[in-house]
Amino acid sequence: MIQRRTHLLATLAAGLALWAGTAQAADLLDEVKQRGTLRIAVEGTYPPFNFRDAQGQLTGFDVEIATAIAAKMGVKPAFTTTEWSGILAGLQAGKYDVIVNQVAATDARRQTFDFSGPYVTSAAQLIVRNNETRPMATPADLKGKRIGVGQGSNYADLARGIEGAEVKVYPGAPEYLQDLATGRIDAALNDSLLIPYLTQTSKLPLKAGAPIGPSESNAIPFRKGNPKFKAAIDQALADLKADGSFEKISVKWFARDVSKPLTAAK
Repeated sequence: MIQRRTHLLATLAAGLALWAGTAQAADLLDEVKQRGTLRIAVEGTYPPFNFRDAQGQLTGFDVEIATAIAAKMGVKPAFTTTEWSGILAGLQAGKYDVIVNQVAATDARRQTFDFSGPYVTSAAQLIVRNNETRPMATPADLKGKRIGVGQGSNYADLARGIEGAEVKVYPGAPEYLQDLATGRIDAALNDSLLIPYLTQTSKLPLKAGAPIGPSESNAIPFRKGNPKFKAAIDQALADLKADGSFEKISVKWFARDVSKPLTAAK
């Protein structure tokens, strides 16, 4: 009886060890490799980072970087477009593997997600109308002003911290830029890298305003507990930087390497 019980306990222990080893080996990288695709979420309405061109094809800086990352990992990219307001919730629910959409790696977001190393350094900046003459360079200047921001963005949080400012939330950049051009709001707040693209390609009478807040790093978020996947994403980014691919894509869209620290905004 004792021998049989001992054998049963040994079998149970071996089974638990095998289960633990399998659970430990389970990593998003294994799933991605087996599937053969990296599922990538972008807004699809955020030029020049990600948007649809005249032929309806998804393009932009983030789209090219994400495609290059997938290639380095030996898989194909599979893009999903979704509004910014629900993009992080979709990642948490497992609808896609990563978000490549200029996500600031804030302390609050790190409580829920793991992040790659930074791949873009940027800063928040105001967007104003071309004929704007009122001073809007300091928090005091913005008191009583109507500021448009994207729903759920860190720029919304930043704007809410400006004392006396009236913050209006929109689904995305196209909506608040249109309201800014028509005078429904006084300024908008977004990524400083967006401004040159707008001034070159948009027919709206808008221009760059003052920078607001410090520079920040944007990275690629994914679900926690996937160390092999994180290592693979970081290695892919490192390889893209080492072989010059990252800089080539960056210069195409911004005329500079956006992985390097910003100079003072103008």
